[in-house]
Amino acid sequence: MDLSQARAALKAARRVAVLTGAGISAESGIPTFRDAQTGHWARFRPEDLASPDAYRRDPDLVWEWYAGRYRDVLAAQPNRGHELLAELERRKGAGFFLATQNVDGLHARAGSGSAGGELVELHGNLLQARDELTGEVFPLAAPDELTLPPLSPGGQRMRPHIVWFGEYLPVDALDAAQRAFAGAEVALVIGTSSVVYPAAGLAAETLRRGGAVIEINPEATDLTPVATFSLRESASRGLELLLDDA
Repeated sequence: MDLSQARAALKAARRVAVLTGAGISAESGIPTFRDAQTGHWARFRPEDLASPDAYRRDPDLVWEWYAGRYRDVLAAQPNRGHELLAELERRKGAGFFLATQNVDGLHARAGSGSAGGELVELHGNLLQARDELTGEVFPLAAPDELTLPPLSPGGQRMRPHIVWFGEYLPVDALDAAQRAFAGAEVALVIGTSSVVYPAAGLAAETLRRGGAVIEINPEATDLTPVATFSLRESASRGLELLLDDA
């Protein structure tokens, strides 16, 4: 498959499934999880801040870290890649499915999930917190009004609504993603290293059932040798090339 064939396949597809990773948000200035370990936080391993054990040991420290990331995410804006995926959803309607490994909420802010398709945040959302007792999810207060640790409307302490090391992805979200990729005529895998499972296995569901997998990534990944077509481009530039005639 070449670029013109990839464009034609995407344009003709009624069912499109997309997986995005940190690469699509890098253009909005959001560092990857490990790249954010700078300054005061450089002395901590990610596992020291993003695991159930870490939270049990020092919830205040964990919340201080996540509150800083929350402020950074709110200051960022969706980029052209996010906007193009929202446009693709408008074209495909109910046949569009987007699963993201990102927790920054930028896809939703760009309009994904609001034009007939479905948006699933596999690893949670930095803009939300979860009641530790009831499991209910609530938006965080504005940064200048946020007290740590935040409390739910019922007065219980809340934890970040994030999937931590050692935790499973939400069953409903993963099941929905696996169904969407299994039924997709075209799958797009954008800005992800394709090494973190189970998300990295979604493209295999599409290939197994005869669909095409198009990868957009500046670097080769574990997916590259089996992808139907790979674009060595940034997320926004790759989507611009694909949607030029989609």
